[in-house]
Amino acid sequence: MRPVGSPAELERRRTRAIELLAEGLAPVDVAQRLGVDRRSVRRWKASVQKAGKSALRSRPAPGRPPALDAKARTRMERMLLKGAVSAGFPTDLWTCPRIAEVIERQFGVKYHVDHVGRLLHQLGWSPQKPERRAIERDENEIRRWVKDIWPQVKKTPRGAKRGSSSSTKPDS
Repeated sequence: MRPVGSPAELERRRTRAIELLAEGLAPVDVAQRLGVDRRSVRRWKASVQKAGKSALRSRPAPGRPPALDAKARTRMERMLLKGAVSAGFPTDLWTCPRIAEVIERQFGVKYHVDHVGRLLHQLGWSPQKPERRAIERDENEIRRWVKDIWPQVKKTPRGAKRGSSSSTKPDS
């Protein structure tokens, strides 16, 4: 399990452990002071004896390299900004299956539909649903109706004209 902390913090911890050992502290005392296992302190000490202080440096986290490099991601983002119609789809709505299809077509990389969402999130994009509105919608008429007609047709809450519901007077 990876210890908690950024790579720089972990490197500082290892360096501090070697400094404390150089001051004459025992590995058990160093481990207790830094909140690490004594075996880690001994392993760091052995690494420094074998390869020098450079053995304490943090290294990039291992993992599978991304299928799309930074240049390809930038190109893909430009294509997304042009819209789905320009990519050959009937509507301008981008969906994860459509984006996966475009990535495979343009870059030869097959992404699972679920991973496309993660990829978009890494690029700073967020999923959004388009608002469905009628083409015939008249915003001015809607505002007029809400202002003039709605107050006339809406029901008032039951008993609203009688006064407070916490009244102690009996109804006559």
